[in-house]
Amino acid sequence: MSVHSPQTRITTRRLQEMRASRTPIACLTAYDAGFAAVLDAAGVDVVLVGDSLGMVVQGLETTVPVTLEHMIYHTSLAARGTRRALLMADMPFMSYASPEQALANAARLMQEGGAQMVKLEGDGAQEAVVASLSRHGIPVCAHLGLRPQYIHKLGGYRVQGRDSHAAERMIHDAVALQNAGADLLLLECVPALLAAEIRGMVDIPVIGIGAGVECDGQILVLQDVLGMTARPPRFTKDFLAEAGSIRGAVEAYVSAVRERRFPGPEHGFSA
Repeated sequence: MSVHSPQTRITTRRLQEMRASRTPIACLTAYDAGFAAVLDAAGVDVVLVGDSLGMVVQGLETTVPVTLEHMIYHTSLAARGTRRALLMADMPFMSYASPEQALANAARLMQEGGAQMVKLEGDGAQEAVVASLSRHGIPVCAHLGLRPQYIHKLGGYRVQGRDSHAAERMIHDAVALQNAGADLLLLECVPALLAAEIRGMVDIPVIGIGAGVECDGQILVLQDVLGMTARPPRFTKDFLAEAGSIRGAVEAYVSAVRERRFPGPEHGFSA
């Protein structure tokens, strides 16, 4: 069997190979076995069990109330639906305040939930946490830019990195987190030019959401792709409207990402 066979599980090494070959990485969220299986069969490379489930599944106003137990439960469901895609899980609010806490909670997400990578929001201050997880064999995705868990501190859902000081800090943080051992970097609501600059400064794959087409891959919340969001963010697109079926919508999204037709300029932000 070829190492690139559709039946072969996507790994961090494969994501690195996709970056090197400039093959865009298609990522989507899922929170249960049924939708995870649809995404897996449609060719999605990374399935994220996001703490966004607090808003799109639980009906909460923010992701802050989502607990570790919620994340373990939904990750375990999604794990039953994936065979090919790499399964990544969010570490919820205040579950990684110290290296010791992060290690214990990430271990639970992997052992009980079946996650193959964890994602955490933060900045360069999370170097010690990332380094500890990496040393213990836990793949990490670092999340920069708009960080929903910080929404009360940020004061709203706003584009990040628009002024020169913030942009320089984000570049510094991206490099620091990579050097600490992060395997993947996610940039949310970042000007496209800044995202492209960060991509050029690191060696790990960069996944964007509202961060322009020059990233190594793209991610969206599944409910946005299916047109289920009452007021969808600017960086999303309803793929179900044209595709006519859920499977068709996911396949259309994957194709648009692979061919760099999504995101378009209308889905991004300028400095």
